[in-house]
Amino acid sequence: MSINRFVGVAVAVTTAVTVLAACGSPSSPSDSAAAGSCAPSQGKVTLQYWNTVSGMDQVVDLWNKKNPNIQVQTKNIANDQYGAIGNAIKAGTAPDLAQVGYDELPDQRTQGALVDASACADAVAAKSKFVPWTWSQSSFGGTGVFALPQDTGPMALYVRSDIFSQHGLSIPKTWDEYADDAQKLHAADPNLTITFFDPNNAEWFNGLLWQAKAKMYSYAGDTWHVTVDSAQSKQVADYWQKLVNAKLVRTDLANTSTPMYAAYEKNQVATYVGAAWGYGNFRDNLPDRSGKWTVVPMPTWNGSAASGDWGGSTVAFMKGGQHLYEAVKFNLWLNSDPEALALENKVGGLYPAATAGLQLPQLSQGVPYYNNEKIFDVFADSSKQVDTDFTWGPTQKAVNVALQDAMAKATAGTGTLTDALATAQSTALSSMKAQAIPAVAGN
Repeated sequence: MSINRFVGVAVAVTTAVTVLAACGSPSSPSDSAAAGSCAPSQGKVTLQYWNTVSGMDQVVDLWNKKNPNIQVQTKNIANDQYGAIGNAIKAGTAPDLAQVGYDELPDQRTQGALVDASACADAVAAKSKFVPWTWSQSSFGGTGVFALPQDTGPMALYVRSDIFSQHGLSIPKTWDEYADDAQKLHAADPNLTITFFDPNNAEWFNGLLWQAKAKMYSYAGDTWHVTVDSAQSKQVADYWQKLVNAKLVRTDLANTSTPMYAAYEKNQVATYVGAAWGYGNFRDNLPDRSGKWTVVPMPTWNGSAASGDWGGSTVAFMKGGQHLYEAVKFNLWLNSDPEALALENKVGGLYPAATAGLQLPQLSQGVPYYNNEKIFDVFADSSKQVDTDFTWGPTQKAVNVALQDAMAKATAGTGTLTDALATAQSTALSSMKAQAIPAVAGN
């Protein structure tokens, strides 16, 4: 993840995804630490664990109290997640474990930053503890154990029900209805928009593409097939371009920024197209808006249920760690122990990828801030509609950066969002070529 977010809500699907990210592609380096030894270290051990989740220090404290011989030091790197990790790898000071988004894992593996922990029996056996598609992504389709899943971000629509009621609007079921509501709201109040479009958030935009079944990559015949600018992707881009051109959405707000919260506080924005982890952000930053929200399924393109995933992270085994056995022990506890999962949900808003996490009592209860609605039922249903065939490419970071740069230009009046897709497509092909990864433009 390149933005500070509490990536959350486990996908409750049970169908394993065919994950091609790094699928033994020619770009994949020899993983230096599949190597190895999983023998316990002698004496007391101290592990380094870097993450972006608020309150994770409390979870680590819980572990440390119970495990005097395996102590963990945690560092929050939310302000510069991958910059911090990349610099540490170059300097030879990488932590034992780090939070890495699913979309970033292929990049990290290509750069030789990950360690394969499959020498540890507990790491291999952990497969049964996690929702299948999350395990497949973190193990690159079963080629190793490079990370353990932590969470995912199925998407939904957060609606200011009081604003909708004030203007006599029904909850939109389709994107066409959503655009109609956008026009009505803005016509009634020029200071009110239905949502905002953050051009510097490729991960969010990718979630919209995911919902539209716009598969960005596939892998066949030892070659990556790149379809970032597919017809489905263009449909999404054209839709949002029209909203931007008509000034029906704001383009000056960044997700989780102070100005974003201020806009919602001032009743200037009526909905939020977001992931499950966003529920805690509004609760914690807009306490005065308690009881004014409802959470509903994302609008769809044709009326058929479909959803996308925005965010989601693993806890990856990083190159250079000296205590693989102990790192596996802590990582497994962190992401599958019911007590740890409950605390992570409480302090950080995480809804874990572990199957045990789906049974947390608080996830079956109403949430006071959201008028005691059982909002996690909405996210559970959303997760069942996530297309499990969606695949990340091995140079996704470069593609995301290019997409963001081009989207920023488009919202500033230079080019269009469809042009931004073409730029991202070109970047995907050129970045793979630069790393000798066979890739062609797909159909």
